[in-house]
Amino acid sequence: MFADRTTLLSDAEELAQYQLHENNLEDPGYRQFLLRLAAPLLRSLPAAGLSGLDFGCGPGPLLAQMLREAGQHMAVWDPYFAADAAVLQQHYDFISCSEAIEHFVNPAQEWALWLKLLKPGGTLAIMTKRYTTAAAFAGWHYKLDPTHVSFFSADTFAYLAKRDGFTLNIADNDVVILQQRKH
Repeated sequence: MFADRTTLLSDAEELAQYQLHENNLEDPGYRQFLLRLAAPLLRSLPAAGLSGLDFGCGPGPLLAQMLREAGQHMAVWDPYFAADAAVLQQHYDFISCSEAIEHFVNPAQEWALWLKLLKPGGTLAIMTKRYTTAAAFAGWHYKLDPTHVSFFSADTFAYLAKRDGFTLNIADNDVVILQQRKH
């Protein structure tokens, strides 16, 4: 599901909304929140020392820091807070995306980019709230954030996994781990 494109914020309005978020690297609650993605991602990886990209890291890249602490080599990218195009020229063993995919105006474009950046056999780890039914979507609080413009269901991730050669692990209500099958 997508937000009506006439309701999209300008880049300046979107950035102003993001600057209201509190992504404090020292906040134990924020660390615990991100652990919901970090823990199943780390369990899915075959070893430490792999290369990862935290895509949509925001102003406080705590997830990348947590994955570094676990022995992974991390790069970060965000269109507003870490827009180093050089990191989009590398290839990665895994890509994490925590609470960012719902902000993508053209998620198919980012998905195609992820497929290009991911090494064969790589892993995608995504955390986002998923909708269940159109009826539930109608009263869903998550869609009220004006920066949330793309919404996904478990069926969406199952379709993408099948189409693009991944196995799908729905690790939590808001977390999916997709591991690319080796050719």
